[in-house]
Amino acid sequence: MAYGDQIMAAYVEFAAGAVGALHRHPHVQITFVKTGAFRVHIGGEERVLRAGDFYYIPSGVLHGATALEAGVLVDVFAPMREEFLPRK
Repeated sequence: MAYGDQIMAAYVEFAAGAVGALHRHPHVQITFVKTGAFRVHIGGEERVLRAGDFYYIPSGVLHGATALEAGVLVDVFAPMREEFLPRK
């Protein structure tokens, strides 16, 4: 991953069937589906997204994803997520 004070990118690998549980955070998020297929829940809506698709999550909106097949998501957050940084 790469980050600065105002932005962070994270590369997340999912096995088929893996679940990113429903959650919310104050960060704005844009995600690129690099590989695979995911059922994505954003604010009460659900869609299946595949390699090459992007999605946007506004601040504070409940969201999550389920990997329908193995795949990779590239998440971009603004501002950066301090809880993702390694502990010193």
